[in-house]
Amino acid sequence: MPNQPFFTRDGARLVPNTPARGPWTAGSLHGRVIIGLLGAEIERLHGDPAYMPARLTVDMYKAPDMSPLEIVTRVLRDGHRIKVIDAELISNGQSAGRASCQFLRRTANPPGRVWTTPDWDVPRPGDIPDPGPIPGTMHGLWTLRPVEGQIGVYGQRRTWMKEVRELVGGEALTPFGRVAVGCDYASPLANAGDDGLGYINSDVTLYLHRTPATEWVGFESIHHAATDGVAIGGCYLYDEQGRIGSATVCALAQTKPPQPRR
Repeated sequence: MPNQPFFTRDGARLVPNTPARGPWTAGSLHGRVIIGLLGAEIERLHGDPAYMPARLTVDMYKAPDMSPLEIVTRVLRDGHRIKVIDAELISNGQSAGRASCQFLRRTANPPGRVWTTPDWDVPRPGDIPDPGPIPGTMHGLWTLRPVEGQIGVYGQRRTWMKEVRELVGGEALTPFGRVAVGCDYASPLANAGDDGLGYINSDVTLYLHRTPATEWVGFESIHHAATDGVAIGGCYLYDEQGRIGSATVCALAQTKPPQPRR
């Protein structure tokens, strides 16, 4: 089904649809939809326009299958300036992932200038021709507009990404939900080598000082390091107005190659 949502809501349960299937293990969910769902449910149940979802950390310690699942949330702190929400993904009665989200109250920036690295200077996605299907990128889960580099080629990578389907059917993606479901792409972009992707990430931490103002989110690989099969990697994140934050992952060497999507 074209642009079928990743999940369908059925009361308290979320039922995975075919596009939610991941590449590593047959019949299991993609990490990006686990991250996106945990973040989106935290925002849906506990979000407040006066607060910025500044940090989302997701641990993925068990590959859930395509069975219906539930997200259980818990308020750890509901303060005037800081809110902290935990969430747990329950699949087949077992915990398969967890998230912690920190909301910070919006206010005015203090005076003075603070040094930072310059924003990237790249063409906007509307100025980049559609490249069509890109090998190694699971075409159909998103729309990509590569700027520099590609999976399987040594070097820095920069690309624009746009989601092409709803996370949950009938529920429009919010700006935070959009970047939450997309941020898992930091792992292949930062950790793939010239022989393809040999690492599977077990977590992601998303930092945002603002949510994306447009449908396009930009990814710029900025670091990778690995020893004894344990890797860390990260990307800066952008929208068409400038940098919005970063995504960092840790990952394990994975000798079994991703399975092609059909």
